[in-house]
Amino acid sequence: MIANKVTFSKGVGLLASFTFVFVLIFTPIFNGQNGLEYLDDLYNSISKGSAYYIPKLQDEVTPLVGKTVSLNLKMDNSVQAEQIAVLLNKSGATTQVSNSTVKVDGDLGNILNLCLNDSDLMYANNGKEVKEAYGFDERLVLYNWWAASKLMDKELKKQKLFKEAKVVTTVQKKGLETSYNYYKIKPEKISSKWGIVMFSLIFYVIYTLWYGFAIMFMFEGWGLRLEEH
Repeated sequence: MIANKVTFSKGVGLLASFTFVFVLIFTPIFNGQNGLEYLDDLYNSISKGSAYYIPKLQDEVTPLVGKTVSLNLKMDNSVQAEQIAVLLNKSGATTQVSNSTVKVDGDLGNILNLCLNDSDLMYANNGKEVKEAYGFDERLVLYNWWAASKLMDKELKKQKLFKEAKVVTTVQKKGLETSYNYYKIKPEKISSKWGIVMFSLIFYVIYTLWYGFAIMFMFEGWGLRLEEH
């Protein structure tokens, strides 16, 4: 039996409206996107606007221009090795490919500057220019740079070139990974979207409480209460 029909009805009403809004959130009414997809893109755009580190990375790479290195990069397969060689040759380095291993001799600063240049183009969503420069997919270009830089870091550490290895790792994480993850996302400043951001945060809190009060009123209407003994 329902102990308090008014309270129970209030809970049912809140739960029904909560469910209606829930369905609405997952309906593609925001330019073909549902609410979660729209907000996900929005927050990715805002975060991209504040995650541009490439100019600072270029400053860190500058002291390495003129630093000649000789490295052996063991890639996953021969195809990747050939693609890596194309990238490295563009920097002025010389390469020798043997199966899946790339032996590279070149200027570390020039290699990293080219890597950052490609990252910068991808960050600005100019992937077409990257693709035309190397002849294969722009995402694959950046992935190959990432794979090569990971191995370069290990090789430099083996040669006890720890400062150089640190710069390579920083370029990999703040340059390559950031540009790859944010590719094709349009950057936005939070100041231009503050209204939507504030609404989404406030709505999240209210919507959570909405469900909680619906359940509470329904239980109270049934006569279920927490009592001290």
